[in-house]
Amino acid sequence: QVQLVESGGGLVQAGGSLRLSCAASGRSFSGYGMGWFRQAPGKEREFAAAISWIDRSTNYADSVKGRFTISRDNAKNTVYLQMNSLKPEDTAVYYCAATPTGYSRSRLAYNYWGQGTQVTVSS
Repeated sequence: QVQLVESGGGLVQAGGSLRLSCAASGRSFSGYGMGWFRQAPGKEREFAAAISWIDRSTNYADSVKGRFTISRDNAKNTVYLQMNSLKPEDTAVYYCAATPTGYSRSRLAYNYWGQGTQVTVSS
């Protein structure tokens, strides 16, 4: 069993930056791909970024490409999401998730989820 706990959310002005962290506990997340998803009020949860275990290859949604960077520190069992040039449309609850299958853009591939952290970007 893997437990995931996100932190680092908050209120920021448009153009600002935030760094989200996701700490895994319960067992090593060795071999797990990690992803960040987000859910805005009234909308479905959507993919934002993912990183593989094997070669740390990354994948991003078009809406965040060039502004967000996902990274991981396997020794600390932690994955990060650096968010720069934030926009009001980035406002959402951000969730990290773990998948045993490399990495994926699909929510269905992830079987462990954190509780989420709120990110609010004011205009």
